[in-house]
Amino acid sequence: MTTTEAGATAPSGETGAAEAGGAEIVTDHDRGIHGYHKQKDEHLKRLRRIEGQVRGLQRMVDEDVYCIDILTQVSASTKALQSFALQLLEEHLRHCVADAAVKGGAEVDAKVEEATKAIARLLRT
Repeated sequence: MTTTEAGATAPSGETGAAEAGGAEIVTDHDRGIHGYHKQKDEHLKRLRRIEGQVRGLQRMVDEDVYCIDILTQVSASTKALQSFALQLLEEHLRHCVADAAVKGGAEVDAKVEEATKAIARLLRT
């Protein structure tokens, strides 16, 4: 086992970790743990609720509900997805980008660029 600068232990010879000052830095991201991991159950519950909203939209169309009422529900569903996306983005920044910052080097720039592109996609919607 190797002890990281953050005090965590990792199997010796673990790949994907950068060397910093002679000590191997192994982050959660190296272990395949994503930023949303701690809230996974909460996120799944939220997504199921959004799925229910979308199914409700299908039912409304099937039942010939008034257009404005359907549009109101579309707006609510869209806001729910946007809120979910912002939470996920925040967790990505706090976890994945922060892990890259600990390691330093080109990985930081790559993670920041990746997050910037994700934000740009969210703004286009």
